[in-house]
Amino acid sequence: MQFGRYFEKFQIGDIYKHWPGKTVTEYDDHLFCLITMNHHPLHLDAHYAETSTEFGKNVVVGNYIYSLLLGMSVPDVSGHAIANLEIESLEHLSPTFHGDTIYGETEVLGTAPSRSKPDRGVVEVETRGYNQHGTLVCTFRRKVLIRRQPEAGGAAQVQTPSVSSASS
Repeated sequence: MQFGRYFEKFQIGDIYKHWPGKTVTEYDDHLFCLITMNHHPLHLDAHYAETSTEFGKNVVVGNYIYSLLLGMSVPDVSGHAIANLEIESLEHLSPTFHGDTIYGETEVLGTAPSRSKPDRGVVEVETRGYNQHGTLVCTFRRKVLIRRQPEAGGAAQVQTPSVSSASS
């Protein structure tokens, strides 16, 4: 199974459909809100959401949806990344509710080899998230610094750390 792509494998116009989707639970939403200290009642207080909002129910916090989509894209986009360089734009286009399932896809918008370091390049992508009805709920663009593919028999292979079962 592939985890990430080297710089040379990104082609402008390619679209990677991320799988599987994720059904967002009330627990997911509340835990994310509490961890990030976002205590807005729109996300945490069902009575408030029912009586004081146009939606009539809790709305999932948008940064959770962004984070979920970013995580979904890692095996396809940033598995060989050195760094996420920039988030150019982030738009929340439709609300997400508890019980909605989010699916993601990423399109390659541009590539540029590094001018200063020949072992890497910058890839610009747009990630889009849809709910189970096909409604676009979130989109963001970012630039990612990606390793170039090591030359066969030439450059040293990039080593990934091994996982140890010993506790620290």
